[in-house]
Amino acid sequence: MLSMFSNHFFNWTEQLKDTDHEIYWLDVYDSNTKVEKLDFVHQITGWRYKYDYPGRHFLKSKLPRLHKGVKIFNERKLSHIFEKELKRIAPDVVQSFALQPAAYPILDVMKKYPKIKWILSAWGNDLYYRQQTGIDDILNIKQTLPEIDFLFTDCKRDMLVARSLGFKGKELGVFPGGGGYDLEYYAQFRVPFKNRNIILIKGYESHLGRCNKILEAVCYLKKELQNYELIVFGGNKRVEEFIKQKQLDNWENFNFFGKIPNIEVLKYMGRSLIYIGNSISDGMPNTLLEAIVMGAFPIQSNPGDATREIINPEQNGFLIDDPEDSNRIARLIKRAIELPELRQQAIAYNDKFIRPTLNRNLVVNQVVNKYKFIQDNLEN
Repeated sequence: MLSMFSNHFFNWTEQLKDTDHEIYWLDVYDSNTKVEKLDFVHQITGWRYKYDYPGRHFLKSKLPRLHKGVKIFNERKLSHIFEKELKRIAPDVVQSFALQPAAYPILDVMKKYPKIKWILSAWGNDLYYRQQTGIDDILNIKQTLPEIDFLFTDCKRDMLVARSLGFKGKELGVFPGGGGYDLEYYAQFRVPFKNRNIILIKGYESHLGRCNKILEAVCYLKKELQNYELIVFGGNKRVEEFIKQKQLDNWENFNFFGKIPNIEVLKYMGRSLIYIGNSISDGMPNTLLEAIVMGAFPIQSNPGDATREIINPEQNGFLIDDPEDSNRIARLIKRAIELPELRQQAIAYNDKFIRPTLNRNLVVNQVVNKYKFIQDNLEN
């Protein structure tokens, strides 16, 4: 397995803990950190630097041009390390988690060993966004996908996109990027509908995230929202600056948090009336699934119609059709707070039809069966 250091990857891999597979993980960016919950996995870390010399972090922050020059000579290439480990381990299967960090860099190596099967787990913006970003990404995608033997995606949309861009292998199905959720454990953090008073906002602002458009919408609704607690989580400097600019930090009912542990996010969701996430590109957002698990009414952007695979507007949530239009987002928020019966019916629908499909045990059984299918097809 090749992946960046990621909780989604850890949660996915944990699904194989009680199987008889022998698993190796090559940390593609080399955090040089062993992950305790993956103690059943052979973890390949500490490979990136020839010399982890004193002052490297200082040089990187204070003298970036010099650091860049030193880096050329001091860093080992992922493809070289991967091939070395491939020869040592002689695996039946290689699995890449996301195209850009974990598949493109090893393409030439995998072509040299065609008998070794190759799985891709496509995450988030892996296919839908990258197909639109320019000729380099398109070329990389179209060169890589025909070499992939098996494909996991987190939404149906991306399976279709993969086919259109050259994937000819076997589809393994659509699963949450981090596997399922322990519904019984998380149920303890769900408070009754009548006791919820939080509007929770994902603070994702970047070339893809559009949290500030949600906050702009919030500014239009100061009077309507005065009796609710507004919480932004996972926000960065762009979000913080926008909050100060709009003086949202002066609102008594407004709270801003930077990066917080995922369990804290889930606890907030368990106390939230409404969850809002907004971006111009994504697969199936994990935070949307977490909101459904925790009983919050979801308002979520819908790039490429991926979110519509889960959310049917007016039935079990609202979709943001234009992530750049703060006026339309404001209308959705206003409608959601004015219709408590609709919210309650939506949560009841999600609890009955969507939440059970995210059960960890159910997903684990399905995923383990997919790996059994791969095992049965190794010679084909």
